[in-house]
Amino acid sequence: MAPKKRTRASTRTAKPTGGDDPAPHDDDGGGELSPAEGGAGAAGGKRKAPAPEKSEGRAEARGGGSPARPRHRHWLMKSEPESRFENGIDVKFGIEDLKALPDQTGCWDGVRNYQARNFMRDMREGHRAFFYHSNCKEPGVAGIMEVVKEAYVDHTQFDKKDVHFDASSKADNPKWSMVDVKYQRMLKRFIPLAELKKYHLRHKAGGGPLKDMALFTRARLSVQPLTSEEFDFVLDLENKDPL
Repeated sequence: MAPKKRTRASTRTAKPTGGDDPAPHDDDGGGELSPAEGGAGAAGGKRKAPAPEKSEGRAEARGGGSPARPRHRHWLMKSEPESRFENGIDVKFGIEDLKALPDQTGCWDGVRNYQARNFMRDMREGHRAFFYHSNCKEPGVAGIMEVVKEAYVDHTQFDKKDVHFDASSKADNPKWSMVDVKYQRMLKRFIPLAELKKYHLRHKAGGGPLKDMALFTRARLSVQPLTSEEFDFVLDLENKDPL
């Protein structure tokens, strides 16, 4: 399937947030992680599905017993639900904006951090992700979406009118990738960052699935991996009263 030409927003290109640009953000944690390029993304074509993962921890490296990069099937992806203008363009894109797109599907463009980009390149069709509202009055998990197209070239890096234009990226060797995501549903209740932080601190002290959650250990990344245990725990919170 050829790369989509439409943007994530109905009229303007929307940008994910939470660490891919230098502006301050709501999430706890230190500064953005140092860029570390790795792996080549799919330029419009689909990549082969990975072998079934043995665990949510480390997978064995090919040809040896040394540990390789962890493989995940669940993710947390941040975007801004409130208006904020960059170079005259409103970068607002909340879960309701995704829901309003044709087929409730859009491309997740504008990621400009190498590690976040590499996480998107690890995504496979059918993986699920939390849509996280970031850089707003009340940040937190709003709903669930599904990856419906694996990583391909992010066309916004070549658009001089786009706020995430990258003059150093070349057409024959593009730096940045994006995936397509489809809205699944809203959570039964919004799960705020403040509540997740309470669980994180509790689990960090006494053990629990959120003790090493990337939302707190790698807070600035706009695309983050989740273990199955982390995803299931957060999802189950929608059925519980706020902490």
